[in-house]
Amino acid sequence: MAARSLRAHLLRMLLPPIAALLGLGAVIAYYPSIEPATEAYDQSLVDVGIALGSHIRVSGSGFRFELPPAVEQVLRADRYDSVYYRVAGPDGGPIAGDLDLPAPPEAGPGLQYYNAQYKDRSVRAVSMPALCGAATCTVVVAETTVKRSRMAREILLSNVLPEGLIALATVMIVWFGVKRGLAPLARLSEEIKERSPLDLHALDAGRAPEETRPLIAALNGLLAQLAATHHNQQRFLANAAHQLRTPLAGLQAHTELALSLPMPDACRTQVEQVHEATIRTARLANQLLALARAEPGGHTEPPGRVDLKAMVEGVADEWVHRALERDLDLGFDLAPASMRGDEFLLREALANLLHNAIEYSPRAARITVRTGVRGDKPYLEVEDEGPGIPAEERARVLDRFYRVPGTAGTGSGLGLAIVREIASGHGASIAIGDGAAAPGCRVALTFPHG
Repeated sequence: MAARSLRAHLLRMLLPPIAALLGLGAVIAYYPSIEPATEAYDQSLVDVGIALGSHIRVSGSGFRFELPPAVEQVLRADRYDSVYYRVAGPDGGPIAGDLDLPAPPEAGPGLQYYNAQYKDRSVRAVSMPALCGAATCTVVVAETTVKRSRMAREILLSNVLPEGLIALATVMIVWFGVKRGLAPLARLSEEIKERSPLDLHALDAGRAPEETRPLIAALNGLLAQLAATHHNQQRFLANAAHQLRTPLAGLQAHTELALSLPMPDACRTQVEQVHEATIRTARLANQLLALARAEPGGHTEPPGRVDLKAMVEGVADEWVHRALERDLDLGFDLAPASMRGDEFLLREALANLLHNAIEYSPRAARITVRTGVRGDKPYLEVEDEGPGIPAEERARVLDRFYRVPGTAGTGSGLGLAIVREIASGHGASIAIGDGAAAPGCRVALTFPHG
């Protein structure tokens, strides 16, 4: 079944029946209104015919029609329509009036109403008997239909306009009703879209309508399963990394001890390779453990007030010594900057940024760590004079285990992924740009205000 809008589906289901009912109501209201008005006009013709019949006189063996000119002028004086009449004798012969006025389609006694064409105009006529002595004459009265058409339009408009306004109001009520009825689904959608992919907390069904609660319950069940799977994966990662640290530390100590002893050059080369591999593996284990802690739920310490300047000053001595070992100039441009967060994780983020800067910068290069406030938002920034990161790769280097092709060094591709997780957990944005001295690289974390 093709995907479709639930709102459009509801409107298609509701609006056509409502429109049909409103149209039917207009028709039902129109005809009962038009019939009495039509009968009133017909009755006026009958009244005119009766009045005209009273002016027929018997003259010997013939008949004459005595209608004063002033009365005939009043009869024919109509603002909208033209009025015609014809008086015929008992044998149908004309006596007076418009002698060519059409007779009824079917001749017969009594009162007859009919429609006809006269002088290329539509007329409404009535034929009625009139006493003329002992005989019966015929009087035909007709008028054009301008007033009737005008009256029909007015009645139609008087019915259609209110019905149209009711229809418009109904459409608006249905539209807003459907929109408001679907608002909980829209809010649920927005809540889900605003979540981090790693935020697997249950959705709140307390304020949700009864009809949406089965859907929310199903989603919460799925989120619970995903959270359990994620928790197991995170626990395995943390346990594995933790269990590897001790034997790796021992292996690193033994290789360092072995390298301090005299041995053949061929053996020393092999031991040096083992030592370097052990260091890389130990760092990878530490990064995996840091990654597990950086993910939601991995570190349970409540957030507190963190002074970024003081935090950087606290680790400055350690990283200055590492930079000096690589003949690098590590400097600090620190301004006060305070925010709420997890200092342990922020130290880990800084450690990964500094490790990358030291690892990939050439000798005699400069590395600068900055803290401060930009636009009321605290920031932490590390800039180096290394090879930089191409613009097209800056999004991908934040993925786990991804390294720019052709990059030297022995990194695992986890450093910036850890920084991204920590930034995400603090609601911070991460920006990668060029350094002041090209090519270079500048990585800045900008935290929410306060």
